[in-house]
Amino acid sequence: MAIEVHVKTVVLPGGRIEISTPVLIAGQEATVMVTVEDSEPDQQRHVIDILAALPGHQLFQNAEEADAYLREERDSWER
Repeated sequence: MAIEVHVKTVVLPGGRIEISTPVLIAGQEATVMVTVEDSEPDQQRHVIDILAALPGHQLFQNAEEADAYLREERDSWER
């Protein structure tokens, strides 16, 4: 049966990590997964900032351009 060991440790110089716990037996094979936590917490961004950072370009640069486009579209329906 597999066991799971969760250990918090500090990365040592040279990128080394040491894990020592009594449940680990010398000679056994183990798979190690390392998750490095961010040193700075994520800052919450406003949804407008997120959308503005997306790749591509915006169809309208301001509200006036959007209004003009909608006006033209509505006028075309009446033709």
